[in-house]
Amino acid sequence: MKIIGITIGMLAILISCSFGIDLLLGFEMKTAWRNAISPFRVMEVPEYFVFVFLIVIYFIKKLYSLVNKRISRKLSKLLE
Repeated sequence: MKIIGITIGMLAILISCSFGIDLLLGFEMKTAWRNAISPFRVMEVPEYFVFVFLIVIYFIKKLYSLVNKRISRKLSKLLE
């Protein structure tokens, strides 16, 4: 429960910082709110590539972990 609270607190602090910076830069309230809530609308093309790359790495690690578990189970059954 503590981890969820810390995560939500960090999210609130980061969104408020982003919102405040947008207001200081002179954006309207509506635009600043939209930028703070929906970060994918303000991402540029290289940022999308990095985002997709990190997601692909995450899934590759999970797949590698599952394959290793399956192989180790098969090997342990063969050795018994």
